[in-house]
Amino acid sequence: MALIATVASVYAEAQVDPHFTQYYVYPSWLNPALTGVFDGDYRASVAYRTQWGDISSPYSTTGASLEINTNRPVSVGISLLDQSAGDGGYHYTTGYASMVFSGVRFDAKGYQRLNAALQFGFIQRRFDVSKLSFGDQWNPVTGYNPGTQTSDILARTSATSFDAGAGLLYYDATPGKKANVYGGFAVSHINRPTDQFSEDGTATLPMRYTFHAGVRLVLSEVISLTPNALYLKQGTAQERMIGAYMQMKALPGTDFLLGANCRLNDAITPYVGFNYNNFVLGMSYDINASDLGKIVKGTNSFELTLSYTGQKSARTPDAEFICPRL
Repeated sequence: MALIATVASVYAEAQVDPHFTQYYVYPSWLNPALTGVFDGDYRASVAYRTQWGDISSPYSTTGASLEINTNRPVSVGISLLDQSAGDGGYHYTTGYASMVFSGVRFDAKGYQRLNAALQFGFIQRRFDVSKLSFGDQWNPVTGYNPGTQTSDILARTSATSFDAGAGLLYYDATPGKKANVYGGFAVSHINRPTDQFSEDGTATLPMRYTFHAGVRLVLSEVISLTPNALYLKQGTAQERMIGAYMQMKALPGTDFLLGANCRLNDAITPYVGFNYNNFVLGMSYDINASDLGKIVKGTNSFELTLSYTGQKSARTPDAEFICPRL
């Protein structure tokens, strides 16, 4: 375990935020300006990710979000996320509220749009000291005794900080086009929340910068292809991802989704899913291709997502593109 932690810390390079491979299902993590970008009254989504399955208490991340479109050029959303890991009951929990202004249009019909968003909430990190073991609880004769009082004093087992972010999103929702482009930029932790678990309690979390873009290509009446790219930077860590997914209409109200992403120098992620009556179910599996994956087994990750869109009685003409999933 010490070797695993040491190697993982080298590759983490100061990135502290949890990660979803299917980031498009949990839009507030990627870019709060994506909140409300769908054709419907509301959208509810859940995502579950598990990784490092070979260790006794693997990383497990669960996220849930709700987005609501109003009758005005304003959308709102809330999201919750919890990541747990290790034998010490460690939890990283966040809760955010997002507000998006979508009133900027670049053409007469309003198909080319710019969203601006603000996001605010909290970050909480905590662990259960009763689940930890310490060196002075080990006896060379009898072994580990959890009833032995440790001399190590932990002054803080929980810390909560206010957090804020912002984002921009441009997308072309013009119906009938062969190619519709979208792109966005977001900044997380713009207020530099205090890391109260640092040595002196005054360190701050590094800001996370996100760039994402893609284009939906209509190949035929039943098939579309969406190449996409993502770039993240937080502290000294960087993530670069490229990929594509294909959407195929099978039956009325039913689409199949098939694609793959590649995180450069890290992992390859095949993806499969389907859309049925406003439900979208997706599954992905990270195949670790980095040096870390060659050294340590069990670094692959599995992710499952589900979203439901409460549909309006009448669909808008641009609904086919208005919700880019990747």
